[in-house]
Amino acid sequence: MFEWLNEPHIWLLMGLFLAGILAFIVSTLASGGGALILVPLLNATVGVNQTAVVLNLGTFIGRPARLLLFWSDINWRIVAYYAPAAIVGAWLGAYLFTSIKITWLQLLIGVFLISTLWQFRWGKKQRSFQMPVMAFIPLGFAVSVLGTLVGALGPVLNPFYLNAELIKESMIATKTANSFLMGVAQISGYAYFGALTYETITYGLALGSGAIIGNIIGKKLLQTISTTAFLRWVIAFMVISGTVLIYKGIEGVVF
Repeated sequence: MFEWLNEPHIWLLMGLFLAGILAFIVSTLASGGGALILVPLLNATVGVNQTAVVLNLGTFIGRPARLLLFWSDINWRIVAYYAPAAIVGAWLGAYLFTSIKITWLQLLIGVFLISTLWQFRWGKKQRSFQMPVMAFIPLGFAVSVLGTLVGALGPVLNPFYLNAELIKESMIATKTANSFLMGVAQISGYAYFGALTYETITYGLALGSGAIIGNIIGKKLLQTISTTAFLRWVIAFMVISGTVLIYKGIEGVVF
């Protein structure tokens, strides 16, 4: 009756579903980082070549739920500047996906993320530089290109949102709206350039289904923590994400 449980493929899908739940609880509480900590797991299970596509597809599937949960907190002015440039960048990133080596980019991004520990003094400082709204145009383009190549760069945006005086719900809401619009371009770009397969879609659906549940649980937990605690969560996961990227970059250079 339960012969299907003996299929390794089924256990992989169940594992991705559970990983999606846990990662996106963390991602909601820290406004990112959950997807990046999935990278080692996906590298080991679905393969390095499929990680970025599966990760971006899974997070894209989970975003509508988060978008609805945080809709009233979206800063649409920032979205208007960020999203159009991010859409263009996502298509360029999808085009470059199979032809560019990202090792050194990962190292540089990792160092930047770890540096936020000093920039924000472990949560004692809420702003480290001025962030004019116009700056979200080049930011959207650059992060979209890199995120489409690497598969998980949400934490890179956090210092910029924090310096634009977005915190907790407003930060998560605005970031999600931008990411959703960018995700439409990413997934359509992957499809157009042939990176989407039946296998990557199946894995992405499993991960995304878990992400939906993780977003709902994360929203409830977010309401129980203070602004200071949220800022510390964000900084902690920027540092963790930076460490993961540096490790991946070094691994790429050495091996």
